[in-house]
Amino acid sequence: MHELSKEFRFDAAHTLHRSVDVEPSRRIHGHSYRAEVVVRGRADPESGMVVDLGLLERAMEEARDGLDHRFLDEINDLGPATMENLSSWIWRKLQPVCPNLWRVTVRRDSDNGACSYFGGEAA
Repeated sequence: MHELSKEFRFDAAHTLHRSVDVEPSRRIHGHSYRAEVVVRGRADPESGMVVDLGLLERAMEEARDGLDHRFLDEINDLGPATMENLSSWIWRKLQPVCPNLWRVTVRRDSDNGACSYFGGEAA
């Protein structure tokens, strides 16, 4: 079994409705994010690859382009711009190209926060 990972970065703005830090969160503000994509599986005997990195990189670039320098509140299929929703949104964009996707983690370096999504529906 192999595990392969790649990262991409994006910067984006959003607002957030919360019960604490209400006023700063409701104002438009931005973050720098890192998204780590992890694929698990056995290498194909013919290609020697778990996934064709060219296909994965194209899908990751499309996801990055959909988020980078965007106002996340305006992305229709995202929902509130939380790290939870960002990680599952990226998963939905990559999974059709990468069926052996294992995990998508979104990190905000400014506060050392991170959220990982492993696919499937929430309980």
